[in-house]
Amino acid sequence: MFTRRRVLAGATALGGAALLPTIAAAKGGLTAAIYPGTWEDAYRAIVIPALKKTYDVDLELQPLFAVDEVAKAKAARGAPPFDCFVLDPGPRITAIEAGLFEKFDGKKLSNASKVPSAFIDEWGICVGAQVVGIAYNPKKLPAPKGWKDLLTDPWVSRLGITGFQTTFGTVSLIEIAKQFGGSETNIDPALVELKKVLPKIAAVGQPAAMPGLFQQGQCDVMYTNTQTVATLKGKGVDIEFVKPESGAVAFYTTLHIAKGSDAIDNAYKYFDTVVSTPVQEALTKPPYNFLPANKDVPIPPDLPMKSLDEMSTYVLHDWAKINPLRAGWIEKFNKEMAK
Repeated sequence: MFTRRRVLAGATALGGAALLPTIAAAKGGLTAAIYPGTWEDAYRAIVIPALKKTYDVDLELQPLFAVDEVAKAKAARGAPPFDCFVLDPGPRITAIEAGLFEKFDGKKLSNASKVPSAFIDEWGICVGAQVVGIAYNPKKLPAPKGWKDLLTDPWVSRLGITGFQTTFGTVSLIEIAKQFGGSETNIDPALVELKKVLPKIAAVGQPAAMPGLFQQGQCDVMYTNTQTVATLKGKGVDIEFVKPESGAVAFYTTLHIAKGSDAIDNAYKYFDTVVSTPVQEALTKPPYNFLPANKDVPIPPDLPMKSLDEMSTYVLHDWAKINPLRAGWIEKFNKEMAK
C-alpha cells in the first residue's frame, strides 16, 4: 500500500496546458491525461500501439500537467473530462481528498505480480519511479558531494535553479533547506541562503527551460531528475548524475481511474498494458529513459540504483504536509529569486 510518504511527488503546472474538449469514450475507446513532453511522446509511440494490439482499445491522450488535470476534473463536477489520470504524489493526494478517483482493484491486472506490492493501492498503480539529485558537467566542474556544495564555489557561479512548480524543484529546495536547519514545512532557510548567493548564480529559469539552459552551457550544475540526465546524455551532452551524500530523493508516478468514467474496463486494460514487461522495457530505452515499475525489467546501468527495492532507502516526502504550503512557496520564490 502507498503511505502518504511513499506516494509519488507531483510534476506540475508550468503554466496552463491547453484544456482540450471532452472526448466521450467510444466503444473500445479510452481517454487518458498524460504529461506533455517525454511522457506524451513515449505513450504515443509505445503504449497506444501496444494497447490496440493486445486489447483492441483505442487510446486518446490529453496532454495536461498534473495540477491542471486535477483542476479540470474538479471543474467538471462529476462529468469526467478524461477516464484516467497520471499524477505525482502532491496532486495525487489532492485528487484523493477531492474524491476524483474510482476505487482501484489491482487483482484485475494480469501483470500485477510483476509490480512491487507497495506500488498498488486502493486508488491506483505506480507505473514509473523517479530519482532526484544533482546533475553537473564533468568537463567543467568537479562532482559536488551534496546539496550544500551548490551554494559554494566553484559550483554556485555555474548553478541553474528553478522553483517549486515541479516535484523535482520542490523536493530539491526542501533538501537544501534541511541543510540549513529547515524542514518539509519550512523552506525559508533555503531561500535565505539562495538570496545571499543570487548575484553569483548563473541562471534562474522555469522548470521546462532548465535542460536547454544546461545543454547551451548557460549553467553547468543543477538539481534535476534522472530522466532529464539520461535524455541529455543521449543527446551527447556532457552530464553526470550525483546522488547527494544526504540521500537521493525518490518519487513515484501513478495512474488512476476518474470517478464516473464509463470506460473502467478499458482503463484496467490500459494500466495492465503500461506495466507489462515489453512496454516497460521499451519505455526504459532512449530517448524516453523511464525508470521501470516492473520487477522483471532491468534497471538501466547509468541510474544510481540496481533494483527498485533500493528506492525504499531514498529520501521520501509527506505531500499531505507540503501541499497546503506549496502555492505560497511558489509565489515567494518567484518574488525573491527573480534576477
